[in-house]
Amino acid sequence: MSSRPSRPLLGPLAALLLGLPAVLFAAITWQVVVRGPLLRADERLSRALVHPDRASELLADLGEVQIAVPVLVLAAGYAAWRGRAAGEARWWASPVAALGPMLLAPLIVVPLKEWTDRPGTPAVPPATGYYPSGHTATAAVAYGCAVLVLLPWLRTALARRAAAATSVLLVLGVSFGLVRRGYHWPLDVVASWCLCTVLLGALWLLTARERGRPAPERGPAREHSRAREHGRPRQTVAPEPPTRTTRTSAPSASRPYRGPRRPQDTP
Repeated sequence: MSSRPSRPLLGPLAALLLGLPAVLFAAITWQVVVRGPLLRADERLSRALVHPDRASELLADLGEVQIAVPVLVLAAGYAAWRGRAAGEARWWASPVAALGPMLLAPLIVVPLKEWTDRPGTPAVPPATGYYPSGHTATAAVAYGCAVLVLLPWLRTALARRAAAATSVLLVLGVSFGLVRRGYHWPLDVVASWCLCTVLLGALWLLTARERGRPAPERGPAREHSRAREHGRPRQTVAPEPPTRTTRTSAPSASRPYRGPRRPQDTP
């Protein structure tokens, strides 16, 4: 079997989706830990943006686990159903992979909250553990993974663009609501964007590789492939022998009557 051609853009895309956000996330986390000058700019921006109201609170609620996670589960279930109905051999792979970042996100966010121990804004009761934003991470991972797992089953480019735009608007709405309501500093939200971009980028690369797998062989081609792998010659069905016409013992039975036989007609 010949090797698949390499994709020249895979390396740059992996670096862009995984490397750059990871570097930004590490830089922001370092500033939070050392209480660097970036935090003073963050606090000034927060004072200019905070204006608690009912709309911002409703937007922030879209990042609740009870709302975002069921959306992802429904999308993964639909993708699994479509893949199984289409006869895909690994119909379960992409839906299961889409649930992975959702399980991984709290395992990263919760220890970081404990380690950085960043206090909240003046709009919330005194407490610590606000960095990074858990609501932003939940919304970005849940809505982003839902779109990635649904994209292969959306038939038109318009539908795919609409799904991606809806996911982005939901994440931006949650982020704006958190900052506007004063639940989080702006850097808390930006750091979660960077973290979730890494998780979503890894999922995108994984699902792209999964879609690039060749379809399994079926029928005679599959049997021929198995025989070739085990070093056995391919078994072919012998052709049926041609049908033979039985000749009667009397030569005259196969010839039309031509009158009385003459001596020269005798063989």
